[in-house]
Amino acid sequence: MLIATIAATNETRINEQIRAREVRVIDENGNQLGIKSISDALRIAREAELDLVEVAAQADPPVCRIMDYGKYRFDEAQRAKESRRKSSSSTIKEMKYRPKIGSGDFDTKTRQVLKFLADGHKVKVTIMFRGREMSHPELGKQILDRIAEQVIPIGKIESAAKLDGRNMIMVIAPDKKGRHNSSAKAENDVVSPPQS
Repeated sequence: MLIATIAATNETRINEQIRAREVRVIDENGNQLGIKSISDALRIAREAELDLVEVAAQADPPVCRIMDYGKYRFDEAQRAKESRRKSSSSTIKEMKYRPKIGSGDFDTKTRQVLKFLADGHKVKVTIMFRGREMSHPELGKQILDRIAEQVIPIGKIESAAKLDGRNMIMVIAPDKKGRHNSSAKAENDVVSPPQS
């Protein structure tokens, strides 16, 4: 009953749900058995202890394959999951720093950047300037350079540092070659910037 419900929702007809009088039958090994009446096709599928699955409803007559429908659904779900995993669009994470950031905060934020990269995400690093800090963009550039040095094993600079209003922005992408390094190893490589 569960298979019938699944089939109805995905519009794949199986066994008695197939409405055609005649169908072109393909056996479980991929061999064509020719055009058969629906009753003969169902009998052949039952003798093989498998399901008759309509794989091409638009054909004339419809094409049906004899297979284990439960296993077929499982394999399809696995392929879809693998496809989603491979084509997963990496999200862009953002980490914000200040020009006069303390060493502890710098270490913590940089560890998080490394973790994002290890998980396959792009990271937008933003240095936020306030007031008179805008007259010293070199402070922000120094911080971005330090971050860039520390992400070398697992990340690469996709967009170099540039000013955008009151912010300085740099985008780092995960490096496919270096991602096999664990984020735990990368965490140990973090070095605090000298105090200004």
